[in-house]
Amino acid sequence: MYESYFGLTTKPFELVPNPRFLFNSQSHKKAINYLKYGLQERAGFILLTGEVGSGKTTIIRDIINNLDDDISLSMVFNTRVTAKQVIAMINEDFGLEVSGKDKVALVRDLNDHLVGLHARKKRAVVIIDEAQNLTPTILEEIRLLSNLEADSFKLLQIILVGQPELKQIITRPELRQLRQRISVHCHLQPLTREESEAYVYHRLAMAGNRNALRWHDGTFDTLFGYSGGIPRLINVFCDFVLLAAFVEETRELTRELVDEVIGDVSWDRHLDTESPAKITLSVADDDHEEMADRLLRFEQRLACLDAVQEEEGWIAKRLAVHEDLLKKLADRQTSDTGRLEVAMERICRQLDWLIAMSGAGKEATASLPKSPVVEIDERPISPSPVASAPGPLPKKRLFGRRG
Repeated sequence: MYESYFGLTTKPFELVPNPRFLFNSQSHKKAINYLKYGLQERAGFILLTGEVGSGKTTIIRDIINNLDDDISLSMVFNTRVTAKQVIAMINEDFGLEVSGKDKVALVRDLNDHLVGLHARKKRAVVIIDEAQNLTPTILEEIRLLSNLEADSFKLLQIILVGQPELKQIITRPELRQLRQRISVHCHLQPLTREESEAYVYHRLAMAGNRNALRWHDGTFDTLFGYSGGIPRLINVFCDFVLLAAFVEETRELTRELVDEVIGDVSWDRHLDTESPAKITLSVADDDHEEMADRLLRFEQRLACLDAVQEEEGWIAKRLAVHEDLLKKLADRQTSDTGRLEVAMERICRQLDWLIAMSGAGKEATASLPKSPVVEIDERPISPSPVASAPGPLPKKRLFGRRG
């Protein structure tokens, strides 16, 4: 939405892990080197831990993108499963049939496949993400898979990736054999204050404009204070900062604007010390009116929406709907906001015409919800037939409201 205003080619702070945006902090660089070493040395077990949003998945994807051609890979993302289901998912990734087979048969098939890979001078790697969700019993079953060996080489390398709780689970007495099998372990640390600032500029540069914003004194300190150096939280914060600056039509990022954004997203209400990624971006009750006013200015500026309701939990959802709507309209929009208003009126005409043709008439129109979401026809808009088209409508009619 704001990319063209800031001279960006893409959104710089997307939450989806993207190796292209990988930032090599000291901790991240260390983790990548440890993982590469473990893979090269054919370590049976490799452990990577870090707080939610610290960049574990981004690192794993970078490692995957640079794997040697002789490696066959299995990725396990769903870890709220049984031991049999874990083995079945691994076998499926390796192209093995799993339907109707018990655990013994699954393990036998896996062993045969691994032996075959070894004969072809290939090796297998299994990456298990969110491994902290696995029970000690399942972790022990996974350890047994690492017993598969040939010619003193491990036929299967396993990388366990998880939150800090995973380290605590592995220290349990019943998992001491697994603990002894872990050859390489690295824990991702949060970014430092200096690394956080460099991280922001790095992502802006990768998105096309390192100097999209002019950060005033103290703004990076505020950013670091609220993110704690967690990359995912920095992304969330900076995405809202860019949106706020776009709404205010400024590139000057002042302390006042940053404080306003902090109030809008109600940061502290949703911080979970065990899982900060569980943050949900909503607006505190006391801030509804202020956020509604800002959103209204945003809608008026783009000449497509004219009001904001004040309902619990509604503003964040409405903002997402508006963004989608504006993207659909962008290809037909010109710098003349009057033309956009005319296009919206024509859309409303078509919608009323469809309602009339459905036989529902005025009763159907009256029974519409207060704020239904309008689905916009992606095809070019053509005038309705003159003889049967509905009469003129009030301007700025959208989401069931009349101007």
